[in-house]
Amino acid sequence: MKFTILGCGSSMGVPRSDGYFGKCDPKNKKNYRSRCSAILETNSENILIDTSPDLRTQLINNNIKNINKVLFSHSHADQTHGINDLRVFYINNKKPIPVYADIDTKNYLNKTFGYCFKSGDNEYPATLKLNLIKKKLPIKDGKKNISIRSIKVKHGKVNSICYIIDKKLAYISDVSYIHKKNYNFFSNLKYLVIDCLWYKKHPSHLNLDECLKLIDIFSPKKAVLTNLHSELDYDVLKRKLPKNVVPGYDGLTLKL
Repeated sequence: MKFTILGCGSSMGVPRSDGYFGKCDPKNKKNYRSRCSAILETNSENILIDTSPDLRTQLINNNIKNINKVLFSHSHADQTHGINDLRVFYINNKKPIPVYADIDTKNYLNKTFGYCFKSGDNEYPATLKLNLIKKKLPIKDGKKNISIRSIKVKHGKVNSICYIIDKKLAYISDVSYIHKKNYNFFSNLKYLVIDCLWYKKHPSHLNLDECLKLIDIFSPKKAVLTNLHSELDYDVLKRKLPKNVVPGYDGLTLKL
């Protein structure tokens, strides 16, 4: 299996649509950040996490030819508004793609993108099948079954879902607080991919200090920072981090 960070930027990306790079050096390709999405590739399936507004470009850049399942973390636009780019995989596979979300995100998707989930009176059929996420989702890796566990965390005033893959990798792109009762799920991980918006406090994201405190508690073999704002230059941030922590960048791949 391999896990790829398709996009590691905050809600406006780097550069923003007006070309603003903030404190990021435009000469460094790792400072070009699209909005957060990630993909798990097994021998049997490709499982996408979130449909970033930049999804089309992300899939082309990473040569992704098929999507078998989609997991949503929450309902915000930077995680959902690329959903229409899944249509091509329905066309290729001739069947709706199963997508999974919690109840709030499911309701938002139905309300905002209802045309994806039900056939209309015209020639456009439903391209996606919307499912309520369960605590455990079995997926295929060749002949082997692996488990994806969903953990509810706080993202400011809304909930977000962290996905833990086969007890090896946790992906948690949008988080401000993890309930202590769930800390045990984050121990002994090979990889922790975690939200780190910027240096100062934020009501719905972890900042650098808060992020590093959690990494110290969970002690993964390697931590990767994502949802990075234009305030965080890749090289400047990297120099501030412990040896087992690195800034994410678009296209970063982790082998499982």
